Amino acid sequence: MKLPQEFEKRMQDMLGEAYPAFLHSYEENKYQALRVNPWKAETQELLEKSSFHLKSVPWEPNGYYYESDDQPGKHPWHEAGVYYIQEPSAMAPAAYLEAKPGEKILDLCAAPGGKTTQIASYMKGEGILVCNEIHPARAKILAENVERMGIPNAMVTNESPQKLAEIFEEYFDRILVDAPCSGEGMFRKNEEACEEWSLENVRICAERQDEILDCAHTMLRPGGRIVYSTCTFAPAENEGSMARFLIRHPEYELLEIPLYQGMERGVPAWSYTHGNEGNGISAEAVEAMHIERTIRLWPHKLQGEGHYLAVLQKKGEVPQGYEGFLAYGKECGTQPDMTLRGNGAKNKKADRNENKKSFGNKNSQGNKKSQGNKAIEGIRLYLEFEQDTLKKSVLDREHGGFLTFGDQLYLIPKGMPAVQGLKVLRPGLHLGTIKKERFEPSHALALYLHEEEVKRVMLLTKNEPQAQAFINGQTLNYDGEKGWHLIMVDGYSLGWGKLAGQVMKNHYPKGLRK
Repeated sequence: MKLPQEFEKRMQDMLGEAYPAFLHSYEENKYQALRVNPWKAETQELLEKSSFHLKSVPWEPNGYYYESDDQPGKHPWHEAGVYYIQEPSAMAPAAYLEAKPGEKILDLCAAPGGKTTQIASYMKGEGILVCNEIHPARAKILAENVERMGIPNAMVTNESPQKLAEIFEEYFDRILVDAPCSGEGMFRKNEEACEEWSLENVRICAERQDEILDCAHTMLRPGGRIVYSTCTFAPAENEGSMARFLIRHPEYELLEIPLYQGMERGVPAWSYTHGNEGNGISAEAVEAMHIERTIRLWPHKLQGEGHYLAVLQKKGEVPQGYEGFLAYGKECGTQPDMTLRGNGAKNKKADRNENKKSFGNKNSQGNKKSQGNKAIEGIRLYLEFEQDTLKKSVLDREHGGFLTFGDQLYLIPKGMPAVQGLKVLRPGLHLGTIKKERFEPSHALALYLHEEEVKRVMLLTKNEPQAQAFINGQTLNYDGEKGWHLIMVDGYSLGWGKLAGQVMKNHYPKGLRK
């Protein structure tokens, strides 16, 4: 691989005698890993069932290296959300966030969803997880991955950090800022990042990171935690970003956190050298910041790509019952008044028309009444579906009620904030579509459910041709009771089928078919 000359010079200056080993890492094969989804499978269960050659990732309890011949991305279990394929070093930031059930957590730069789904695994379906992505196409991928992993308590937004900061003030317990960066740590994995690299781009990324971190500060409660991470080696985006943030926000401290084998401490002197010259930060000021408490993951030191992370804690404590501030009130409740994108509208025109109906045209009162009646009817149809199809109601778990948008029905997490004016792709668990006199369950609901919760299931194994045929969108022959069936592979939910006669109509989403 041909590396940019200016990049090579800076890295040689930074690493000194270690530079040849660093350079040699580009000639080695990249490491690949997956993370088991505890919502779907126990780790030991997967290890026993799997033929993959798995070895533990030290910093993530559910993370495992696999060999290239394993090809887990082509396996039916991947489509069932049994695991998430994730670069091993990228698992470290969410692990250090230490998310807990019942908390309010924000993943601010979340696409494609690796860290979001990792955070969700620690939350165990309890609390509120807001995952945001500013780019619409990437936000759609994020929403798809959240649904594939069966996560019920996540809200996917498509907004700028600045817009979110206007809505949420000192609201979140923990925030992950996996910041957009120059991508130097991904050169071995992504040669395009290498080709696009420049010193100017490093500078632009550093400025953007400052803005994002300031937004995160606004949204974090006293005593809360921010984990900042990048996949770059550039000190301007790492030690420099932390030093600049602590100068602007002295109410934070860097936490001293344990290192795993191969990890190294951040270098305080790099806060004012190697691209950080002229930032006005002195060696004396840096000494009091404890930049050495940050962590660097080097590809020549461990089995993973290059990353940097820091754990920041906001000083102060909050009284019992503290809620933070929301611009539009405390909770969404069951009000069908969100501005949704993606699942909520069939197209832009329909989206605009629906907004007109909800927000103040001449017949707004009548429309609200009509919408309310439609919502009630939709809930009735869903409950009929549930009675016919499920053994255990989704309402048995803690929740915040139903939310309708157009012909879509959602089950929202308890305490979900009211977010009028924000672009929301997924406000909770998507239950399905309200159609004339019937309810059609969503793919997200299928991937959320387990075998013991459904009355009718079709059990397949990974080695059966029918499993792949289902993913391909083919109808299946089956002798059973008519109605909705949860299609399962090796005990993991894969999607819906509807049996009529002996033909199982395939409801696997067309956009996901292989």
